[in-house]
Amino acid sequence: MLRGNYTARIDLKGRLKVPTAFRRYIEEKYSTPEFYVTSLTGECVRLYPLPEWESIEQRIALLPSMDPARRKFLDRTNYYGQQAELDGQGRVLIHPLLRKSAGVVGDVAVLGYLTYLEVWELEHFERRLLSDPYTEEDEAAIAGLGI
Repeated sequence: MLRGNYTARIDLKGRLKVPTAFRRYIEEKYSTPEFYVTSLTGECVRLYPLPEWESIEQRIALLPSMDPARRKFLDRTNYYGQQAELDGQGRVLIHPLLRKSAGVVGDVAVLGYLTYLEVWELEHFERRLLSDPYTEEDEAAIAGLGI
C-alpha cells in the first residue's frame, strides 16, 4: 500500500521526483512506470499507477453515458488529466494546467492514499487539515469498521 508523507520537489520543467519508497512499491506491485496524473478539484495532483486508473475507468464505464456523475467525473479527470511515465531518474511530468491550478511548484507534500498518491502545496494542505478537523463523528465512522 502507498502510505505516509514525503517532501519532494517539482523542478522548473514541471517534473516531480517521486519519493523512493513510493517508487519502489509501485515498480514492484505494478511492474509499469506509467501513471495517470489528474485531479478532481484542481486543488492537488493525483498520481494513479496506470493499472489502478484503468480499474477506475472500467467501473465508470458501467454507468450510462449520460449519467451526470459520470460526466462530471470524466470532465474533471480528463481536463486535468494526462498519461505520464516515470523517466530514468524517477520523475513524472505534471501537466502545466494542473501545476498552475494546484499551485504545486518547488517543495511539495506527496502523500500515499493506499492505491494512489496526492501531491499538495505544503501550506495549502496544512490549511486544509486545520479547516477540516477530525471529529467524533469521523472517529465513530472509522470505529464502525473495527479500527
